This record gives sequence, C-alpha cells and structure tokens, in this order.
Amino acid sequence: MQNTRKEIVLATGNQGKVKELQAMLADHPTTSNWRIRAQSEWHFEEAEETGLAFVENAIIKARHACEHTGLPAIADDSGLAVAALNGAPGVFSARFAGAGCSDADNIDKLLTELRDVAPEQRQATFHCVLVYLQHAADPTPLICHGQWHGSILESPRGEGGFGYDPIFWVAQEQASAAELPRERKQQLSHRGKALAQLLEQLTQHA
Repeated sequence: MQNTRKEIVLATGNQGKVKELQAMLADHPTTSNWRIRAQSEWHFEEAEETGLAFVENAIIKARHACEHTGLPAIADDSGLAVAALNGAPGVFSARFAGAGCSDADNIDKLLTELRDVAPEQRQATFHCVLVYLQHAADPTPLICHGQWHGSILESPRGEGGFGYDPIFWVAQEQASAAELPRERKQQLSHRGKALAQLLEQLTQHA
C-alpha cells in the first residue's frame, strides 16, 4: 500500500462511529493523508447484517461498500456482550429494542433485562471487529478484534459517547464510558484497540 492520498469508505451509517474512526485515522501517520468517506455519501441501502458473529457482519458490510463505491472499505461491527444475558445483545446491540430504535430505547431495554441482577453479576464486554477489504473480491481481508471489559450501571451517567456508553462502567477510571474524555476513550475502548491493530497491519502492508 503506497503512502499517497487515497480514498477509503467507512462502511457504516452510524455517525458516532464515523466521527470516532475518522478522528483516529487522521491522527496516524499511515492514514493521516487518506480521505475517509462515509458510505452515506453514496445513498445506497446498508447491507443486511445476516451474520451471527461480529466478524461475519463486518465482512458483509465491507464487501457491500466496496461493491457500491469501487473503493477499499473499512467496516466495523461491534456490540455489547453481557455475561448475565448469555452474551446478549451481541450482534443485535444496535437494534436490541427493535428496528428503528434509539440508543435510549436500547439502554432502557437492557436495564429492564438486568433489573434483578446484582451489581457484582453485571459484567459486560464491548467487542469491535474491524475489517479492511481492498476490493469486493479481496480473499485476504485484514481482521482485527478489540475488547473492552466493564460492567453495567443501574442508570445512565454522562453526556458523551453514543450507544451504551452511558451505562458502561469503567472501574479503572471510576467513570462511565460516556464520562471519559475522547482521547482517553480512544486509548481504552474496544474500537480504539481494534483500530490500533488495524493501523499496525496497514503499516506493515504499506
């Protein structure tokens, strides 16, 4: 991969993810001169996430974006796995409360599911799988998996972040993910860890 200006499509319609990934990629020497574009610029329908694992859905979304744009693609599939719920909401994290639901709807549903679960049994892990495809038929995608361990609060805290961040407690910081400064969240988060892995691989392939 040449270190020249190139265009990459982010295969997500989630603007929170777009902003986080754009900021992280802009800060790295290998990708700082890339033009990172959201797939929403092309106005095609998002891929149907039919996989049962994060990695399956990430590959589906990256390939879909490549096919529609002709550009290399980075796709993120991420979610929250709660131990007391046997890993739910998992790959259904974004639509846990149903199609078209909001972040607040998902949080409300999760807190309802956990209302009788003791604090010491509310362990949870954020997962992020990032996939990079050079083109739609790329047989060797770069695949990276980041994890962030924490627990679920009984009520939301903080105004930052998105998704389940307001109820994800980070013990080492004594704060919810929504209360962390952006830079600190990037260092600790599942997405930050997956992206660090991806940037290392991209550097090796440069």
